[in-house]
Amino acid sequence: MTTPRRLLLVNGPNLNLLGTRQPEIYGCDTLADVERITTEAAGRHGLDVRAVQSNHEGVLIDAIHAARLDCVGIVINAGGLTHTSVALRDALTSVDLPVAEVHISNIAEREAFRHFSYIEDVAVVHVIGEGVPGYARAVDLLAEVVAGRADG
Repeated sequence: MTTPRRLLLVNGPNLNLLGTRQPEIYGCDTLADVERITTEAAGRHGLDVRAVQSNHEGVLIDAIHAARLDCVGIVINAGGLTHTSVALRDALTSVDLPVAEVHISNIAEREAFRHFSYIEDVAVVHVIGEGVPGYARAVDLLAEVVAGRADG
């Protein structure tokens, strides 16, 4: 059996509207840009990417569950589910894969309800408020974690 060399990229609700949704907060990059940047960064580490975006929590949970079979880590921007979904958090903890939490905007500088993250204590990498380029940094940091797991 070969060792998986794939990351799961999870983007939650409303991230399909990147590029047009509140560009003053999220910028003008699109979801396709996010997927391209993430794939390029992963490729530099010998990893490929399976990307999923959904506005439906169950679809994201199913993708996370499936990742346990063929992925070495998860990069996730759960969007608004970050602040509300215990079920998404439980899915992440159930697959025993390292998680990188990404947010395009700085959630600590936004509305009070965005300050709490159910994913924060599950993730080993946090890239917050660095815009879409933050996805590449998250991949770089997660690749280091994955390499450490393979060595140890």
